[in-house]
Amino acid sequence: MEPDLFTAAAEERIANDPSASPLAVRMRPRTLDEVVGQQHLLKPGSPLRRLVGEGAGGPAGASSVILWGPPGIGKTTLAYVVSQATQKRFVELSAITAGVKEVRAVIEGAKRAAGGYGKDTVLFLDEIHRFSKAQQDSLLPAVENRWVTLIAATTENPYFSIISPLLSRSLLLTLEPLTDGDLSALMRRALTEDRGLDGAVTLPADAEAHLLRIAGGDARRALTALEAAAGSAIAKGEGEITLQTVEEAVDRAAVRYDKDGDQHYDVASALIKSIRGSDVDAALHYLARMIDAGEDPRFIARRLMISASEDIGLADPTALPLAVAAAQAVAMIGFPEAALTLSHATIALALAPKSNTATTAIGAALADVRAGLAGTVPPHLRDGHYKGAAKLGHAQGYVYPHDVPGAIAAQQYAPDEIHGKRYYEPTRYGAEARYADVVDKVRERLRGGS
Repeated sequence: MEPDLFTAAAEERIANDPSASPLAVRMRPRTLDEVVGQQHLLKPGSPLRRLVGEGAGGPAGASSVILWGPPGIGKTTLAYVVSQATQKRFVELSAITAGVKEVRAVIEGAKRAAGGYGKDTVLFLDEIHRFSKAQQDSLLPAVENRWVTLIAATTENPYFSIISPLLSRSLLLTLEPLTDGDLSALMRRALTEDRGLDGAVTLPADAEAHLLRIAGGDARRALTALEAAAGSAIAKGEGEITLQTVEEAVDRAAVRYDKDGDQHYDVASALIKSIRGSDVDAALHYLARMIDAGEDPRFIARRLMISASEDIGLADPTALPLAVAAAQAVAMIGFPEAALTLSHATIALALAPKSNTATTAIGAALADVRAGLAGTVPPHLRDGHYKGAAKLGHAQGYVYPHDVPGAIAAQQYAPDEIHGKRYYEPTRYGAEARYADVVDKVRERLRGGS
C-alpha cells in the first residue's frame, strides 16, 4: 500500500546501513537495463518498457501484464524496477495477505488519483494465483477500464490458476529460467559493487561453480548463498570464498519443486518419460527430486503402476506385478524406507523392454466403440442360463473351447460391425515376442484354419 511512517523509517535505516537488508534486496536492479536475463521481455517498445514510460506516446496505453515463471528469476524484481522508474503511482499488494477489501481500496484510490491529480496507478499483485475466483473477479472492472495498470506475478500455470476474463484483458509474459551465465554475472556484480560486498572477498571458479549448482537457476538463492559464504569467509578473516567455506556455509541446495504447484506435474511427467525412454539415471534424478520435496510416496507408486501397463505391458509381464507390489510396500512402510522400494521399482521399469501395445490396443477399441461400432453380441455368445433364452436363440450353437483340440474353437466372437478387426498388434520386444508368435496362430485357428 502507500508508504507510512514506519515504512519510511525502515527505508531510511536501510539507506544508511545497507547491510540491514539482505544482499538479494540490495542488488535488485534499479533500471530495466540492469536486469539480468529476460532480454526477450525488455526490447524497445515492449510492454515493460512502456510501463516505465519509454515509448509511451500515441493513442495506445500501457497494458496490464501477468508475469509467469518459477521463483527467483525476476518477477518481483521487474515490478520493483517499474516502481522505481515509472512516474505513475505505484501500489503493491500480496495475494497472501490481501483480499477484496484491499483491492477495492486500491481501485478507489486510483480513481481519486486519476480524477484529482491526473496520475495513473500501477498495481503490483504478487502471488495472484492465491486469489480465489471471486477475488480475481474484483480486479476485472479496474483492469478493463484502466483505472489501474496491473502487474501480476505467479509461479503457477496461469491457464489453470487465473480466470479467463482476467487473462484476456492482460498480456501474459513468460519469464525464462536464468542461465548460469546470468547468475555468474549477477554474483560478480554483487561481489564488486558498493551496495553489495564492495570487494571484501573474491570468489574462485570452483566455489562459484558450486554456488551455481546450489542456486539451480534461482537468483535469490544464488545471492543468499553467496552472502552466507561471504559472511563466513569474512568472519574467518579470509579474503577469498573457498569451496570449503561455501560447503560449510550452505548445507544443501533447496530442490526446486512445489508439490502443490505446476512442477508437481512437470517433474512427475519427466519421471515417467524418462522411464519410457529407458534412461534409468534421469528417472532416478526425478524420483529423488520428488522424494526430497516431500511428495506423497503413494502418488509416485501410482504413477509407476500406470507406467508398467502403459509403456511396458507384455514386453515384461512381471513389470505390473512388481509395480503393484511396490505400491503395497510403500503404503505399509512409508518414508524414509519407501525411497528404497520406489528406487527398486523405478530401476526395474526403466530397464525393462518397452511396448505400448496395451495402450494402443485399448485406445483403438475405445475409438471404435465411441464411433458407434458397438454392434449386437452374436446370439451364440449371449447368456443362456435363464428360462426362455433357448427360444430366443441365445447360446445356441456355441462351441465350448475346452471340448476341441487345442482349446481354440473356430467361431465368431466379435460383433459383425468389427468382425476381423485387429486391435492388438504385438511387438517383438522382450517377452512380447512370444505373444506375437501365438496371436497369429490363434487368429488363424479362430478363422477355421489349421
